[in-house]
Amino acid sequence: MDETEFWGLVDSAREAAEGDPEDQSDLLVEQLSQLDPDSVLDFARHFEARANRAYRWDLWGAAWVLLGGVSDDAFEAFRYWLIGQGRDVFEGALHDPDALAELLEDFDDQVDGDCEDLGFAADEAYEQLTGAVLPDLGLPERPDEPVGATIDLEDDEALAARYPRLWERFRD
Repeated sequence: MDETEFWGLVDSAREAAEGDPEDQSDLLVEQLSQLDPDSVLDFARHFEARANRAYRWDLWGAAWVLLGGVSDDAFEAFRYWLIGQGRDVFEGALHDPDALAELLEDFDDQVDGDCEDLGFAADEAYEQLTGAVLPDLGLPERPDEPVGATIDLEDDEALAARYPRLWERFRD
């Protein structure tokens, strides 16, 4: 599975779910269950590599502004949700986290920004197909700390200065 196929599966599940993150997870499991186990492993590698790539302080700060605070576990669920938004939103957020203010048309902090289940869709599909647990993907381990300069997530003034568009749209 190449990157285009990976994003195609993510997009088709999101579109079919009409943006509902939980439904998207269920639909993705259904789609992956129609593939062979090696393709599911490839999907899992693509997904995990992107989740690790998004383990960055600047994205954590953006998630903090969007959601009004984010724990370690919630930041993981945010990164899974961010991948679920598709290639343009994901890559745009990596390029400029403050751009999420424009990249996200609709955002409901009660529903959006959190989709832990999406991170386990490949695990579930692989188990359905093989009866076995998804094996090690052979990817480098995620760093212990997010990449980049540390951000004081409790400093509203600094967050407003760092993410002016997000702050104006979601916190004012």
